[in-house]
Amino acid sequence: MKHINIKVIGKVQGVFFRASTKAVADQMGVKGKVKNEKDGSVLIEAEADDVILAMFVEWCHKGPEKSVVEQVLVEDGPMQHYTNFVVIKKNLLW
Repeated sequence: MKHINIKVIGKVQGVFFRASTKAVADQMGVKGKVKNEKDGSVLIEAEADDVILAMFVEWCHKGPEKSVVEQVLVEDGPMQHYTNFVVIKKNLLW
């Protein structure tokens, strides 16, 4: 298992990016969370094995149909041991 932080830059808000990310994560067995950032990007924390994470990041480069992904930044992070994948609706505690 591995933890990565993914920042997706482009037209990624208002195009169902978070909901689509959750659907793909649930389908792949990725655990973590996704939220919109104030700068217009989407931030994702994801945990799974290397092969699954590679496929998940590949999907992030495409995103849902109406998104326009310009850049995807990936960095390793400490394991958080998430038990599911959630969409953060507002910037409350994260």
